[in-house]
Amino acid sequence: MQCPKCHSGMLEQKVLTQSGEVVIDKCERCSGLWFDSGEAEKLKDEWTSLSIDDGDASVGRIFNEITQIDCPRCLKTMVSMSDPKQPHIRYEVCKDHGVFMDAGEFSDFREMTLKEAFDHILDLYRKDSPPTQDDKEPE
Repeated sequence: MQCPKCHSGMLEQKVLTQSGEVVIDKCERCSGLWFDSGEAEKLKDEWTSLSIDDGDASVGRIFNEITQIDCPRCLKTMVSMSDPKQPHIRYEVCKDHGVFMDAGEFSDFREMTLKEAFDHILDLYRKDSPPTQDDKEPE
C-alpha cells in the first residue's frame, strides 16, 4: 500500500490488544497512519497503542495541510473530517475502508485533555438547552 499523502510505501505494524491483534499501516516517510474501519476507535483506549504514533508531529502538521487525498484501498477521494470531541484534530476518512491520520494525530486523538473533555460537555449542554434571552436576536 502507498501513503495517500506522500506516496511512499507503508509498512504493516501489529498491535496486540486484549481482544486479539490489530494490523495498521504506517508510512515509511511521513509516519502517517492508516486504520481500517473501526481500528482507530478500537485502539484508542488500548495501552498497547501508546507507541504506534511515534512520528514527528511537526511533520504531521505540514502534511495535515494536504486534504485532497485518495483512499489507498479504493482510490476514491477521501473526506476531511474533524473529531467530534476534539475538533482541532482533522483526519481523512473513506466511508468504505478507513481513516488516515498524520503523524501526531493519533496520539492527540487518544489523549483527551481535561479542558477538551470539559469543552465537549459544554457543547453537548448548549445543544440540549433551550435558548436564553441572551441568545435571542434583537428585534
